[in-house]
Amino acid sequence: MNSLEQAEDLKAFERRLTEYIHCLQPATGRWRMLLIVVSVCTATGAWNWLIDPETQKVSFFTSLWNHPFFTISCITLIGLFFAGIHKRVVAPSIIAARCRTVLAEYNMSCDDVMILESRDPAPHRAPCSVGSLLLPRPFILLVLALSNK
Repeated sequence: MNSLEQAEDLKAFERRLTEYIHCLQPATGRWRMLLIVVSVCTATGAWNWLIDPETQKVSFFTSLWNHPFFTISCITLIGLFFAGIHKRVVAPSIIAARCRTVLAEYNMSCDDVMILESRDPAPHRAPCSVGSLLLPRPFILLVLALSNK
């Protein structure tokens, strides 16, 4: 395999990785907004629950029954965490971190936009030149296959 084919494979890998990260951004934004809204509702309900003088006079379950806004928002927040919202909010960061870990073995890295860069300080290589970076073809095919899942 010549270096031209390897450079094309690397460019394809970079395009696919960038496309995958950008496709995750809208869903991640929606999950973040949902988490913020439910967290604010829970905090507001908790504040109202704590400042209510009746809360101290009745049992715990009665006070929760008297404050349905707090109870429902708290149950919703707990349900979202059990559903894995904490992973969905940071999914692009997790993928980028895993890619950086794998690329580090090949003396490469990627920036926040998922543009591949060589970490080789040799003067004959440009830092962002994809054509000068050589990865074994099986590695690129493996990463492309994993990104399709």
